[in-house]
Amino acid sequence: MQEVIVNQEDEKKLIQREYRKLLKTVRSKMDNTDKVNIRSAFEMAVQAHSKQRRKTGEPYILHPIEVARICVEEIGLGPTAVVAALLHDVVEDTEISLAEIDKMFGSRVAMIVDGLTKLDGLYNVESPQAENFKKVLSTLVQDVRVVLIKMADRLHNMRTLGAMPRHKQLKIAAETEYIYAPLAHRLGLYKIKTEYQDLCMKIREPETYKEIALKLQETKSERTRYINEFIKPLTESLNEIEFSYRITGRPKSLYSIWNKIKKKGVPFEEIYDLFAVRIIIDLPIKKEKETCWKVYSIVTDVHTPIPERLKDWITTPKSNGYESLHTTVIGPGGRYVEVQIRSERMDDIAERGFAAHWKYKTEGKQQNNQPDVYENWLDNVREILDNPVHDAIEFLNDFKTNLFNEEVYVYTPKGDMKVLPKGATALDFAFSIHSDVGYHCTAIKVNNRLVPMGYVLQNGDQLHITTSKNQRPNKGWLKMVITGKARSKIRSAMKEERRKQGELGKEALQRKLKNMKVDFEENVDFLVKHFDFISRPDLYFSISNDEINLQHFSKMFEVQVGKLVEIKKDQDEVKEVPLPSKKKKAVAGKSNLLINGEPAEKFDYSLAACCKPVQGDDVFGYTSATAGLKIHRSICPNATNLMANYGYRIMKAEWGSTTNSSFVADLKITGIDDGPGVIERLSRNISINLGLNIRSFYIDGHEGYFEGKVSLLVLNKDQLELAIRALKKLDGISTVSRIEQAEK
Repeated sequence: MQEVIVNQEDEKKLIQREYRKLLKTVRSKMDNTDKVNIRSAFEMAVQAHSKQRRKTGEPYILHPIEVARICVEEIGLGPTAVVAALLHDVVEDTEISLAEIDKMFGSRVAMIVDGLTKLDGLYNVESPQAENFKKVLSTLVQDVRVVLIKMADRLHNMRTLGAMPRHKQLKIAAETEYIYAPLAHRLGLYKIKTEYQDLCMKIREPETYKEIALKLQETKSERTRYINEFIKPLTESLNEIEFSYRITGRPKSLYSIWNKIKKKGVPFEEIYDLFAVRIIIDLPIKKEKETCWKVYSIVTDVHTPIPERLKDWITTPKSNGYESLHTTVIGPGGRYVEVQIRSERMDDIAERGFAAHWKYKTEGKQQNNQPDVYENWLDNVREILDNPVHDAIEFLNDFKTNLFNEEVYVYTPKGDMKVLPKGATALDFAFSIHSDVGYHCTAIKVNNRLVPMGYVLQNGDQLHITTSKNQRPNKGWLKMVITGKARSKIRSAMKEERRKQGELGKEALQRKLKNMKVDFEENVDFLVKHFDFISRPDLYFSISNDEINLQHFSKMFEVQVGKLVEIKKDQDEVKEVPLPSKKKKAVAGKSNLLINGEPAEKFDYSLAACCKPVQGDDVFGYTSATAGLKIHRSICPNATNLMANYGYRIMKAEWGSTTNSSFVADLKITGIDDGPGVIERLSRNISINLGLNIRSFYIDGHEGYFEGKVSLLVLNKDQLELAIRALKKLDGISTVSRIEQAEK
């Protein structure tokens, strides 16, 4: 019994220690009310969560304390956010009500906590995750702190995900990669976005993560020496500028290095721009632009620049407020080095985003005359929220298009600049000007040349829109736009047009039923069911489009006791047509799988064609609406979307004992094209040396380079990796990689 008391005492000390650590991080000024509220929120949370523990076994209260600390220290929020973060789980997980929080801490804290509380009873919706995230995002325009606290909550959950089962880790990582990382980018939370991506990679590709992390650690001292060698000739010239500066050299994130390895198809050792050198100057806002270009001139005088790699985000900041000059130069030993030049203010905003932006808001607008990037973006979000979309997944996808990474800069006829996502079209531009301009757009000129509405915008384009009151959006327009605003406005206009047409159909049906002397309300739902519609508006719309001919009603229905009844045809006229028997398809490559711990043979499953899993791959099951249970690789390109939006359909899958089943795996091979001998050399090594069967082989040679695709039958992942290593060793072979997604 004494041991339990000691443990409880130790836990109390631990909780108090973490709470004191939180208080030390709050740097903004606090009045007595703030101090009292934080203490009261802490005590309420401790009491409410006293019987709860996390999966790690530690007291649950440590989670809200850490979320509050992240809000303050890593995002830059103040006392109100600390109170809300401490209480963010109490309504959802404990007996405390929103009314109690409102009474004790006020309506603002209650609203934030409400925004962070998951919706109950979401078992009958297509995607509970999307519904809950829609709720969080709906509070974004009221108080951005809801989303920022949610980001901190997710960051701590990702940091402590090790105690969760593997399949749940994959689901949470998928949600993070699908929506939280892009949202962090949009809000300028660079450090948090980078950590999200690294942690997602750690879960999805643990072996690759460890390998790259180890190599970064092994090359750390070499990188430090190189950065010092790079900086040394710069310092003399930089010392002549009138402001203090600091230079840092930081490695790129594991995720970005992994992306480069995949895209370029080269090993770690051949990625030369593993790090960026950052020159940060401490100076007043009005001197920033001039001095940053002066530093750029110094850097490019000392090291040879690559002109096409210059990116000027000082003259034209990114739409998330990011400002910096980027250039790539050739450093000692011919290695490429990325150099980022910025002020302390720019660096603060780049690292901490939204919260830091507000700190400089007044000063920045006075001195720089820059538009308020977050207000502009929030205006776009408001427009999406003003058009309620019943389908939460549709809403989430519309919202996600506002979280773009790359942008294009285009101009109105008067020279005003508009920033749109890369890939946006001329019709997207029309809707970005004003909804009515988009609705009634009939013709678009780009640089005084008439273009189709679906023309993809290029940097520097100047657009002129011609409108007509008679123009209306149609379904085809949805294929010509990518922005959430345009898509939601087009759908909204189409729904309104459909509703108006439906009213005409409804009036026609009312007249018809009146002539048949039956009550409209008592019979309309019978007709909806009879014609297999989901709702009354669908029935009305079909009548207005003449898909249902009211003149045929007398032949289809008769009236019995004031109600419509279907007229049955003479049984002699009805011929019974035997239905073809459904044969269960045999699935190639079935192996000994376990689904949720049970033998997979109990389920009607198949291996997904998109990622072609083989025995030994990390896999999961997804119950599709039409095609039964599909087994996907955890790194399948479709996995993020499936897990983020349809997590309740995900099933745990793992390989059991090995069988003699074979699996199809596709490899991409590139190298030097030295004539017909390439095909013979590859096929001989695969068939004879490796003993594998080739299902298909395609090769295309051009100007001394070839690219080939080969489909192999393998027993398991180990055999496939052995084949990849062996093929890489052949003369003239540059890269060999497994194809992540089957070509469409």
